[in-house]
Amino acid sequence: MIVNQEKTLAEKVRADFPILQRKVNGKPLVYFDNAESSHKPSVVLNALRDYYEQYNSNVHQSTHVLGKEATEAYEAAREKLAKFINAASPQEIIYTRNATEGINLVAYDWGINNLTTGDEIIISVMEHHSNIVPWQVVAQKTGAVLKFVELNENEEFNLEQFKTLISDRTKLVSILHLSSTLGCINPVEEIIAIARQKGSKVLIDTCQSLPHMPIDVQKMDCDWLVGSGYKMCGPTGIGLLYGKLELLRSMPPFLTGGDMVAEVFRDRRRRALCAIAPHTRICPISLKQEHRQLEMPSPLVQPLTTSAKLAWIKSMLMKQN
Repeated sequence: MIVNQEKTLAEKVRADFPILQRKVNGKPLVYFDNAESSHKPSVVLNALRDYYEQYNSNVHQSTHVLGKEATEAYEAAREKLAKFINAASPQEIIYTRNATEGINLVAYDWGINNLTTGDEIIISVMEHHSNIVPWQVVAQKTGAVLKFVELNENEEFNLEQFKTLISDRTKLVSILHLSSTLGCINPVEEIIAIARQKGSKVLIDTCQSLPHMPIDVQKMDCDWLVGSGYKMCGPTGIGLLYGKLELLRSMPPFLTGGDMVAEVFRDRRRRALCAIAPHTRICPISLKQEHRQLEMPSPLVQPLTTSAKLAWIKSMLMKQN
């Protein structure tokens, strides 16, 4: 009698990753560095190959069939990302090169334009340097004061200290959701609620949490949220910045040229939509912050793997929780 034993979750997951079929020192590859960079399942690699073989073209510019198909796939991925984090609109999703660029976009585009001498920025000592250095630069340029939340006796976010640290001068709180070094999950909803009482904006770094747990930005009520695709089975060179629609609408383009342009005029007498570039009519909110020409290594194709990546994560990982 032959008994067909069902594969374990580990066996199913390993089978989806071609790189895990190789051997190192004569043994099957075991990889534990997903917090830094995850490998890519076959569905993501196939999505990359499908783009280059079937509809390789620029988006929002080319008017032929391939360009139309690429644009539709590009925007469909934005819609799926919006649903994945329960954003109110796909226009609240900005493609970036990584979370670092997303944080810098907020720092340079909103921080430098809205903070002044004596204003306060609060971060924690557990932050990745990508969520420290941009705010150090902003503080230096604007005269704002950078404050740090320490760890408590359990090496977790010191919520009680945070309550005493925040004040009416606090304009921004920028905190990670899950720490890969400490293994703790920060109480972001409570942090945000406290910040709201002081009228402060909040940015949440979900690089480590987004691949592992459901994220609902409307329930969370953050102003901005960042994530990185390569930490959640996607290719390198793609990140996510979520921002509330009205807030994004108030922010000028981070980089000019490329996708943010709808029309360009030789002089400034023509009506424009952007004070920072009065000779330019800019594109819709999400596109005005995207500049694919600067994304590396492949500036367009990364978002097109999003559908495959999110479907795999939902079916293989999140349903197990």
